[in-house]
Amino acid sequence: MSDQLFDGRRLRLLTIVDNHTRESLAIHVGQRIRGEEVVEVLERISGEHGFPKTIRVDNGPECISKDLDLWAYWNKVKLDFSRPGKPTDNAFIEAFNARFRMECLNEHWFLSLDDAQQKVEAWRRDYNEDRPHSSLDNIPPAEFAEQCVDSEASTSLLMFELPMQQVDRSELPLFAARNASPVTLAFQSSIEYVGST
Repeated sequence: MSDQLFDGRRLRLLTIVDNHTRESLAIHVGQRIRGEEVVEVLERISGEHGFPKTIRVDNGPECISKDLDLWAYWNKVKLDFSRPGKPTDNAFIEAFNARFRMECLNEHWFLSLDDAQQKVEAWRRDYNEDRPHSSLDNIPPAEFAEQCVDSEASTSLLMFELPMQQVDRSELPLFAARNASPVTLAFQSSIEYVGST
């Protein structure tokens, strides 16, 4: 996603949502987002939630980078790219992004990147912790995610794998991921998590 600061400077946002719990795992703010920044955000999320089996991504420079491809290969995560011009391939993230734009981006003037990150993070916390979600039996996404982990009842293909996978990265060839799965790519700077337990 993109927006701008009060002075017209460009602002880019990377949104990451768990399809099963509808939880917003991260919204990264920057003037531009490179592949290594995507990997840093995914490492932070994976440290808290474990690695997903699949990440559904739009086609963008940061999503087709060698950094993300190699990270996915190392961590045995499948990258599922949406078809160019088919936003319905990423329906959950599209709906989330529309709500995020309407309720946060359109409501605030951002004075700086730090100001934008603070306001975006406050909105994300409110979305996860305080707002009931109709598809989750009218409970907030964070509460639903906690119930899923506590009960271990979910066998959906849309949950994170817990515990985290451990991979010995020293044994992997440097760019083996380039040959792992050829796909056609398109862009929007959004990532959805998909996994299985």
